[in-house]
Amino acid sequence: MQVDIKAGPAFAFGEITLPPGGSVRVEAGAMAMTRGDVQMSTSTQGGFLKGLKRSLGGESFFVNDFGSSTGGTVAVAPALPGDMALATIGGSGALLVQSGSWIASDPSIEVDATWGGSKMFFSGEGLILLRCSGSGEVLISAYGAILQQSLGAGEVITLDTGHVVAFDDTVQYSVRKAGSWKSTILGAEGLVTDFTGPGRVWMQTRSSGDFISWIISQLPPTRS
Repeated sequence: MQVDIKAGPAFAFGEITLPPGGSVRVEAGAMAMTRGDVQMSTSTQGGFLKGLKRSLGGESFFVNDFGSSTGGTVAVAPALPGDMALATIGGSGALLVQSGSWIASDPSIEVDATWGGSKMFFSGEGLILLRCSGSGEVLISAYGAILQQSLGAGEVITLDTGHVVAFDDTVQYSVRKAGSWKSTILGAEGLVTDFTGPGRVWMQTRSSGDFISWIISQLPPTRS
């Protein structure tokens, strides 16, 4: 997938070049522009159940496939201001993507949802992550700039849950309180996630949950 990411890291805009006979799979609503010979088809990508599982993971029930017989361009933009990054996966590996961060991928990539169990409480988003598997590239988005961390075997990195974007399925993870109950409540730090390598972890420099909380704090109190 040939992608030219422009206007990052604040307002990333991804232009995907389609060669003759090429195609790309895009999150519903993420397309901002097409140019040249480009046709669109909409499907659940794998049937009703897969579409339903994806929607539980924070993505749309439907996905759009853009193809071109002679070549063209598809431009995509995420809903939140921030950056985008291209992640390559292959073989038996997979990429686990936080809710709302999958934007586009090669048609060879299968986008499904996976149940994280009780250890998954990222930003109050629930217990579902998107699992991108196959051989190809995945375009992911972030709120703020996006940074990639590469972990060696046994190496640990701890992230605030609101800053997690994606990680390889070779990375082990666990969610815990940032400290004691006292420091969690009084220190304004909630849950954090420990990631243990080997593998890659993508993080975002801003938290949409923190931003929403700040907006709510600025609203005038309602009066009965």
